[in-house]
Amino acid sequence: MLKIPRALRVLLLVGDMLIIIAVADAAVNIVVGYSGVIVEMDVYKSMLPVMVVVCGLLFNIYGLFSLAFKKYYEVIVSLAVAMMNMMIILMAISFFIREFSYSRSILLVAMAMQFVLLAIWKYFFWRLENALVRPRRALLLGNRAECERVVAHLEGQPHLKYMVKYVCLDGRWQPIADEIDLFIICSELTTVNKADIIHYCHVHNKQVLIVPGFYELFCSSVSLDKIDDIPVFRPRYLKPSIEQRTLKRIFDIVVSSAALLFLWPFFLIVALAIKLDSAGPVFYTQIRSGLDEKPFRIFKFRTMRQDAEFFTGPILAEENDQRITAVGRFLRATRIDELPQFLNVLLGDMSTVGPRPERPFFVAKFKQEMPEYVYRHNVQPGITGMAQVYGKYNTIPRDKLAYDLIYIQQYNVITDLMIILQTLKVLVTKSSTQGVKREALKADLSKYRRKSVGKTTSRPLYEAAEPEPGGSGRRMV
Repeated sequence: MLKIPRALRVLLLVGDMLIIIAVADAAVNIVVGYSGVIVEMDVYKSMLPVMVVVCGLLFNIYGLFSLAFKKYYEVIVSLAVAMMNMMIILMAISFFIREFSYSRSILLVAMAMQFVLLAIWKYFFWRLENALVRPRRALLLGNRAECERVVAHLEGQPHLKYMVKYVCLDGRWQPIADEIDLFIICSELTTVNKADIIHYCHVHNKQVLIVPGFYELFCSSVSLDKIDDIPVFRPRYLKPSIEQRTLKRIFDIVVSSAALLFLWPFFLIVALAIKLDSAGPVFYTQIRSGLDEKPFRIFKFRTMRQDAEFFTGPILAEENDQRITAVGRFLRATRIDELPQFLNVLLGDMSTVGPRPERPFFVAKFKQEMPEYVYRHNVQPGITGMAQVYGKYNTIPRDKLAYDLIYIQQYNVITDLMIILQTLKVLVTKSSTQGVKREALKADLSKYRRKSVGKTTSRPLYEAAEPEPGGSGRRMV
């Protein structure tokens, strides 16, 4: 597998910073030349290092220093959100340090010019990085159900360049290992097999991806202990300390108070739109399960008809759900319907960041299917969370639970800040708000031919079909 040279990454970083600096200086000259206003240049010179540092941090958070394996649309969205955040942060910094002579119009012109030039610069780098990276030949190992699900998701992400060459259901990977660049290990594979594969990949410089099961999640955050001279791992309980909870509560009070103070005029506009669109109340309240499964009443802007579940009972929203109103679709797509939950945060029922609260009906159902589901109630539910940032609305409950448990292990204010910043990007990503499909996404492995490796087994190895003469290439799975 060809990696992006480090020199190219450094060049991308240097180019980004030079554009930020050059355009910031040009914006001052353009606005001053056009308006004729005399400005204090020392103010802009002193703020320039701050702009560069903030830009570097935001670009790192939004993954803009590595462009391969992304869609260009994702690069543009990340860049737009980063620039918007940079403008807000710089305005806040200039306000708090009392630099009122720092012109907002100059900052706005600079941000617009920087966005355009950075978009062009990153487009050429995006094309270059993707041209340098060849498709990675992948081997997928696991049981049939998991392999079908992973292959189906890979089919929808061709920009990742994971070309599945083999799907192995019996664990016999050694005879074909030399043909593989990437091993994708599903959670149901035995621990012994996983250890053998990881050892082989380390020795032979192969890449490996592991779909985590709950065992791996529990073992991902451990402390070293011993029994006499025998080293042992002590997994941490998935429950934050009182110090962590106290600090997070202070953070939640500050964030929710500021949000409600800033957003209340916007709430009036949304309320008027809802009333004009359909009959019924502006707010929708519902009982959800919170910390330690204690029930509480959640607040949301109403997005469905008033009688949405009168005949069906509790069901999850689906794609193209006819119960959602016209205004409701917009509110859901932009996540505006969730904003009243800042009141829940202020009241102490929720946190700004945490697992999304679910209805008791579905909590009972998920606990039967996944006993580990009880651990997500060790923390307060949140308006946004790791599952909302890295997953989608229609991500299956098992995968959402994995994200929630990882979040509990990384429970701190810094993690919350990173998730809040990432949430701003999610708000403008359409796929993150799609409803739940009726059937799980999975591929049909029968379209791949069977390959005999060594002795015949009852669980075959599937091989991707070779391209036909004149075809477009190896079938992507």
